[in-house]
Amino acid sequence: MESQDIKPQKPEDDTILNNKELNIWEALIPVFALIVMLFYNVFYVYGDDALSGSNQFILLMGAAVAAIVGFFNKVSFDQMVEEVAENVKSTSGAIIILLMVGALAGTWLISGIIPTMIYYGLQILNPTIFLAACVVICAIISIATGSSWTTSATVGIALIGIGETLGISLGMTAGAVLSGAYFGDKMSPLSDTTNLAPAMAGTDLFTHIRYMAYTTVPTITVALIVFIIIGLNIDTTGTPNIADKLNAIDAAFTISPWLFLVPAVVILLIIKKTSPLIALLIGTLLGGLAAVIAQPDIVAKIAGSDTLTFNTAYRGVMDAITVDVAIETTSAELNDLFSSGGMSGMLGTIWLIVCAMVFGGIMDAIGALSRISKALLSLAATTFGLFASTVASCLALNVTASDQYLALVVPGKMFKKAYEDRNLAPENLSRTLEDSGTVTSVLVPWNTCGAYQSGVLGVPVVDYFFFAIFNWLSPFMTLLFAAFSIKIKQLSKKPQ
Repeated sequence: MESQDIKPQKPEDDTILNNKELNIWEALIPVFALIVMLFYNVFYVYGDDALSGSNQFILLMGAAVAAIVGFFNKVSFDQMVEEVAENVKSTSGAIIILLMVGALAGTWLISGIIPTMIYYGLQILNPTIFLAACVVICAIISIATGSSWTTSATVGIALIGIGETLGISLGMTAGAVLSGAYFGDKMSPLSDTTNLAPAMAGTDLFTHIRYMAYTTVPTITVALIVFIIIGLNIDTTGTPNIADKLNAIDAAFTISPWLFLVPAVVILLIIKKTSPLIALLIGTLLGGLAAVIAQPDIVAKIAGSDTLTFNTAYRGVMDAITVDVAIETTSAELNDLFSSGGMSGMLGTIWLIVCAMVFGGIMDAIGALSRISKALLSLAATTFGLFASTVASCLALNVTASDQYLALVVPGKMFKKAYEDRNLAPENLSRTLEDSGTVTSVLVPWNTCGAYQSGVLGVPVVDYFFFAIFNWLSPFMTLLFAAFSIKIKQLSKKPQ
């Protein structure tokens, strides 16, 4: 996603393991088993509660099926464990950052930063323009920072709160936030996937960005039009009285535009290429300091005291960073909104990521990922078939490997020669990798991106899937361009 993002970078020489003993049907057995188990678990038993633990165990069951297939194909247990360890290790940066995002959300709540964003946002935004504004705001910030994850963790959380108080579906708001955030992620030169894709394909960064604009601009335009139409037709009957909400926020918190200095500092640090971990840590500490200065009564109350002392200030801020805290207002709906799980609230998402990496690691160790990708490559008999196979490979790896970096690295390696043989410029491949690998990762609940975004925004993937219009429309747009040979650049001369 981003060079300034909060996921660790995958090395460009990442390898995908091959196993000549494994055939395509054996490689697909764990995939089919996982899909069937997840479908039953989500749609017949747990519903939205599936991410509370049952889906995590289903991923381990899928990994067990993959391990059994591996045993029958002469893959040692030690090799599987080693690959799982490498996969889990690759997510260590993301796990630490997730904890910091939880900590930041806690201090930004008790300091009044998030309530202040909502307070002023309610006065500026209305249901008619809200969703389209979410797209534009998140796109601008994501381009500037190169980080869809950081965009979601900062303004995304605030926009979710504003949307909820406006009576707009959480799924709609989350879809608009992610559409804008991933548009900026794709088009920003600071994004690590925007750098990784051309490196895999063999082109340069700015050629890649210019070539992506052909498919990306029409896609975001369609998304904006749809969100404007939705906004014009939103039924606001029963929408909470905004004046009551403003009064409730004002009574519970000290509202001041000075509080915007904290998120401004965090965004500035990321623009200046500060490590996201450092930027979020500074944002957390500044949020705690702002809480002590601007909301002393709230901090003392969280610590279980009526007066603010050094000890109660320490405990109040530390509780906000680490565990569940909630701020009561005169509005029941705001009471649900003004709560945070702190670092502990991110443990379910971390649990999901670790289990997904176990499944992806064993799938790689037994050679299943390689076999599936090669099978897709063999279907590319025409130029359109080559593009379609690339898209399918990226989507398959997002589902099976649970990691968007592998969804770029593996197809990039395997399809590069095929594009050259078809006399296609490498930017065709790099664009297709981004259109189908980067943006769709957030649509898979057990992918690290889907798990992160649903955890941070507090909206299940199934709720925002349809409204993440930019994300699911992007692969269709790239296939449309391929089908009608629109902006399909040829090599200046055929390779020998």
